[in-house]
Amino acid sequence: MKSTFSILFYKKSALKRNGKTTIMGRITLNGKIAQFSLKCDVNPSDWNPCSQRVNGRTSEAVEINRLLDRSRALLYNYYREISERETVVTAEKVKNAFLGFKTSRFSLLELFNKHLEDIETKVGKDLSLITYKRYIRARDRLERFMREKYNISDIDLREVNYSFLCDFEIFLKNNYLCGHNATMKFIKYLRTIILIAKNNGWIYTDPFANYRFHTEKTDRAFLTQPELESIMKKKFTIKRLEQVRDVFIFSCFTGLAYIDVSNLRETNIREALDGKLWIIGKRTKTNVSFNIPLLEIPKIILEKYRGTLPDGVMLPVISNQKINAYLKEIADICGIDKLLTFHVARHTFATTVTLSKGVSIESVSKMLGHTNIKTTQIYARITNEKISKEMNVLADKLDEMNTKYAANF
Repeated sequence: MKSTFSILFYKKSALKRNGKTTIMGRITLNGKIAQFSLKCDVNPSDWNPCSQRVNGRTSEAVEINRLLDRSRALLYNYYREISERETVVTAEKVKNAFLGFKTSRFSLLELFNKHLEDIETKVGKDLSLITYKRYIRARDRLERFMREKYNISDIDLREVNYSFLCDFEIFLKNNYLCGHNATMKFIKYLRTIILIAKNNGWIYTDPFANYRFHTEKTDRAFLTQPELESIMKKKFTIKRLEQVRDVFIFSCFTGLAYIDVSNLRETNIREALDGKLWIIGKRTKTNVSFNIPLLEIPKIILEKYRGTLPDGVMLPVISNQKINAYLKEIADICGIDKLLTFHVARHTFATTVTLSKGVSIESVSKMLGHTNIKTTQIYARITNEKISKEMNVLADKLDEMNTKYAANF
């Protein structure tokens, strides 16, 4: 499609105190307009709108007409240069070049790194350290992808296209053995960078426009009542396994995520209006408040370690990686045929400990610190045990009806 580029010089209708008016320039390109001042004034009666020049042969008229000729020539030159250099040329870009303003441009990794610098300042405030580290991991994998797939160290933002996204998706699945949902999370970080570029006018086409961005429903693991009890009653002779078991069970009965258990302090345990102890705080990941009644089992676990740990730490929490490794040992010892990770405790709290015992999903959502109940529904599946209990209650309520009308069938 051929571009329609035109330049128009005209005078402003408003007059200055000296009776003159300012000469303006207007660039039109494919229906889009960019206007600017030439920073020179003219007597309204001397301006010729047809020739877009100043009438007469005075020295002032000659000087202004030379300025108009130079400006028109420069504008056409900038238009040609930008057309040859860039895939997208706009009236605004031509105007900025004429006025001496450089359009900010980044390559993909340059912009990614700049974004990392920006979000680093938010860590501990609006953003968790974990999220920041995930951005870094996404950047590193993107860098390796470009190096191995295209033999380049970086790429112009305008060259990121649909094919690039598909190749990156395949690379993550093949080289890092990422599942589909994990892959989508990494690509979501890339989409954030592309969105920043688009919002700043550094790119005009969205490579994600036709990209099918979706996640698959997953069967999230949780412990059943017998499995939970098998871990609780097990006597461990190895101290590290006993401590990991204790921290894990604490989370099963509170729903706290790993980072929030790590950050738990005495100040988080408070007496509420009902006279009972509650765990009160804010989730590190989202900064959303949580309020959880302290049940007997987690209370006993807290008492077990009270005063034994430095710096006011309440539980012997080790690194998440080591905890997950030891939980695999615990699963084997207890005969649990599931991939046991610390996050399973949060699912177990939502499903086995609360929902299946009749706690409403609204209350569970509040305790988990969710802002959207749909998020809770991912954790909180309805078990057959809960369905059975509820149907037994219904059957009792229908007893009278059964007695009255059973003979009619």
